[in-house]
Amino acid sequence: MFRCLVNYRRKKLIRKPFPPAWEDIIRRNVAHYRLLDDIERTHLRKLILVFIAEKYWEGCGGLELTDEIRVTISAQACLLLLGVPHNYYHNVQTILVYPSTVIPPPRKLGFFETALTPLENSHPIIGQAFQQGPVIIIWDAALHGGRHPESGHNVVYHEFAHKLDMLDGAANGTPPLRNRTEYRDWVETCSREYLRLRHDVEHGKDTFINAYGATSEAEFFAVATEQFFDRPLLIKKEAPDLYRVLKEYYRQDPALRAQKTTER
Repeated sequence: MFRCLVNYRRKKLIRKPFPPAWEDIIRRNVAHYRLLDDIERTHLRKLILVFIAEKYWEGCGGLELTDEIRVTISAQACLLLLGVPHNYYHNVQTILVYPSTVIPPPRKLGFFETALTPLENSHPIIGQAFQQGPVIIIWDAALHGGRHPESGHNVVYHEFAHKLDMLDGAANGTPPLRNRTEYRDWVETCSREYLRLRHDVEHGKDTFINAYGATSEAEFFAVATEQFFDRPLLIKKEAPDLYRVLKEYYRQDPALRAQKTTER
């Protein structure tokens, strides 16, 4: 019964006209939107209508939430879903938006926890995704990333890639895939490229993927997702197998979109 009610509500949402002001916001703030064809844009707009309505949004640090903030973040988050079977990020209930870089409060020990080593000090963040908790997004970083894909940094892609990764209950750099063949191909390819990145970072070599991806397999997937959408031609050239498995997972081909744009 609950699922039927949810589906009914979603159908009502996507039948609503997409506000022209929201369309203007996306065109202004999300560069990738201009690379999509008409069918993809229509699909993305429907995703946005449901996503904005179903999530709890909270402005933090004195930030007053506006349609521009919600729409800009939603468009980038939903871009990842265009070809992926999904349930509108059902593991995301709350999105906390801060105006600029923040230092989160120190983590407190749980009631049954004992500190065997000193707890790490908090450090500045531009985004965070929690397994059982909210997604934190820094607004000025989200706006810059959406407008400037050439930078190769997009906090929204990064944090929502983490949430896709977490759908199977673990943040390990491997999101839910379709079958064993895909899992085998994914693990072999991503493990090889992850170890290559770690080697290059440890030896001070220039890398085509942000060095932060060498932190862990989970961060590698999130960083690779940023590159896949923002600098697809580079990742396809430098790591064609990695591009291929990401293309098969997301069921999108950003390199083809970028190539068509350069040929116009």
